[in-house]
Amino acid sequence: MFRLSNLIKSTLEDQKSRTLNGSIMIWNFTNRCNLLCHHCYSKADANEKDTLTYEEIEATISRLKAGGVNFVIFSGGEPLLRKDIFDIAECMKKHNIITYLSTNGIYVAEKNVDRIIDTFNYIGISIDGIEEIHDQFRGQKGSYKKSIDAIKLIQAHGGNAGIRFTITKETEDSFYKMFDLVEELNVDKLYLSHLVYSGRGKENLDIDISKEKRREFVDYIINKAFEYYKDGKNIDLVTGNMEMDAIMLLERFKKDYPQKVELLEQKLKAWGGNSAGNRLGNMDWAGNVKPDPFFPFTIGNYLETPFDQIWKSQENEILNKLRQSPRQIKGKCASCDYIDICNGGSRARAYAITGDLWQEDPSCYLTNEEMRR
Repeated sequence: MFRLSNLIKSTLEDQKSRTLNGSIMIWNFTNRCNLLCHHCYSKADANEKDTLTYEEIEATISRLKAGGVNFVIFSGGEPLLRKDIFDIAECMKKHNIITYLSTNGIYVAEKNVDRIIDTFNYIGISIDGIEEIHDQFRGQKGSYKKSIDAIKLIQAHGGNAGIRFTITKETEDSFYKMFDLVEELNVDKLYLSHLVYSGRGKENLDIDISKEKRREFVDYIINKAFEYYKDGKNIDLVTGNMEMDAIMLLERFKKDYPQKVELLEQKLKAWGGNSAGNRLGNMDWAGNVKPDPFFPFTIGNYLETPFDQIWKSQENEILNKLRQSPRQIKGKCASCDYIDICNGGSRARAYAITGDLWQEDPSCYLTNEEMRR
């Protein structure tokens, strides 16, 4: 996760950047979902059944802190389909774990909206384009309106929900309109996720955009972040799954704010790029633990081995390699001067294309000149 807006503000104003104290876990509590999204990494659908009991979840929560986890994103499937979702969140709060909710918003209603706002520190609602595109991409007509209504309902009750948007060939025509939507709804956060080849995202590999189009979009995101900062708009732009965006921001600072380049570079090195298996992990509905939600291999099962023993293991070869800083990545990453910033990008994409976890990220759009300091 690349907190673009925060880095611009904190660098230009010589402030401390927002950092995560501990690891963040994306926990898929269910694989049931009322939608059938084309890019879903867990291949969730309505016919799945909950296999994870509350007792199993409760027993695992107590091991999260011991593993250094301070943040949990409630995900799925659709997490609000679980009737005990608020009980799970309350249990986490008793262990001083901060909770975030990632939802399609369709089950946000008058009867639960206040509890959702009171329970979760952040609510992210997925919107993947204007109405027609979103409904087609998400597999249900009318889902766009329901998700927008959820955002408005949360706002009407004193909360705020961010928008999550995944960039693909199917959604790219809505890319620029997402910024209009955020401004129109007065939403305070837009998370723009680059596609990772996993789950149905892997099956639909051909829906990824070109490197040329990606550069165009990243340039626009950076320009918008500066525009929001200069205009004093409280809209936080964040990108995900494309750590090379940090190098693009650094190039922009070299051009416009050369006196701040050294400070920004220090912040980017401290951020450290792709953090799968270190500050980021994933736990699914079957007990599997992975370095990130898209990763092709599991590193253990928390229903069989206590979570903290899995996450803190110093004997797991994959974890050890992921936690090297910078990682030892092949291909053009081996000669890139900025490997200590992006950390090689997505290992899931590398494996999907080459069958080698440690090859270069095939989606890297940097030129040979940009890879040199």
